[in-house]
Amino acid sequence: MGNLVTIWAEWLRPSAGLVTVQWSLLLAVATIAGYLVQRYIGLPKVVGYALVGSLAGFAGFTGAVWPLSGTGLFVLELAIAVVLFEAGGRIPLRWFRHNPMVLAQSIAESTLTYVAVNLGLQWLGVASAVAHPLALVAVAASPAVLMRVAMDARASGPVTERAMVLATLSTLYALSLGTVQAELEQRQQLHLLDSLQPVALLLGLSIIVGAVLAFALRLALKVMSPTSENTSILLLALIAAATGIASHLGGSAPIAALLGGMLLKQVSPRPWAWPRQMGTAASLLTMMMFVLVSVVAAQSDWNMKVAGLVLALLALRGLAKVVGVALGNIGSGASWRQALWVGCALAPMSSIALLIASQFALMQGATGRMIAQTALPAILLMELLGAVIATVALHRAGEASQHWLPQWRGRDDPGALAAEGEERET
Repeated sequence: MGNLVTIWAEWLRPSAGLVTVQWSLLLAVATIAGYLVQRYIGLPKVVGYALVGSLAGFAGFTGAVWPLSGTGLFVLELAIAVVLFEAGGRIPLRWFRHNPMVLAQSIAESTLTYVAVNLGLQWLGVASAVAHPLALVAVAASPAVLMRVAMDARASGPVTERAMVLATLSTLYALSLGTVQAELEQRQQLHLLDSLQPVALLLGLSIIVGAVLAFALRLALKVMSPTSENTSILLLALIAAATGIASHLGGSAPIAALLGGMLLKQVSPRPWAWPRQMGTAASLLTMMMFVLVSVVAAQSDWNMKVAGLVLALLALRGLAKVVGVALGNIGSGASWRQALWVGCALAPMSSIALLIASQFALMQGATGRMIAQTALPAILLMELLGAVIATVALHRAGEASQHWLPQWRGRDDPGALAAEGEERET
């Protein structure tokens, strides 16, 4: 494309820019790949999105650079905020009062993941300044991937719901601790009192923005229908505004959106559902997020030493999450078999982990590059393999209504036409 620009430079006119054209074509190809992967291989669409983004990143696509900044960072934060707002809206806090072991289970698996990855990497010779951030990156599961997997598999049940709750809570822990640690590393605070101010500012602003977002939507839902198209547009506009405000003032936009969704779930007296009209806009943002993550992650330097550390990190992370869920399963109301599949469903990593790694890469210079060198390949692998593992877990748990085997059927097959009609309706 650069050669074409040079040849036709005399006839070019100002427009949205070549990067816009590149991203439009890339998203079009990703859309086709996601559809084909789901229809003919039986895997979730996110695998197709990530494959296209990975190939573009390996081929040297210049539409996204690392570390993320500017428009790319805002798009990632906005997509994460939309996903986390929806995920937060699915968490009933009353559940923790009636079944506190679910919260204990979440803390157990996140803590064990952090400790196992941190100590394991240091045992392999990784400096503590690098091992600590990588352990925080490993804590974060991906509600976005899990949500898309459950949607494509049409999965519902106790395993799906508990995995979604644990993934969302692990995201909250990782985002809060990762953002605070990156802030402290940037300021190089050595005294406790000096370090409390940025921590309180970041968390306080995030809570305030999330509360204002929930309050504004609460007022809107008093006079607007939850299924109205205008309500959907208002919801997206307010989340985008909250994202910009939280980031500008020094808070965390994803944390604010997550807390806003959780708070709205508690204060809204009428049943609140994700508006159907939001489907296309949210799906586009989510697809852009998956493609962006894989494009950026594929730009990392790959070598045998890094490959060994990545495999060790992923092995420790996977084992710790399964064991952590099992340890907290006592008294949680779930069977041991369900606990196993819940732990496996927490395998995906994606945008949250990339955002945390990006914060450290922006703030720590050479140490940040070492963190990214291991974190990016791990994120890329678990965006692909994690979606597959989560799909297998939901099917093995018996909660997926969509057939696992691909359906090689013609266009005239009534079954194929019925499946396409159901997909359009969904």
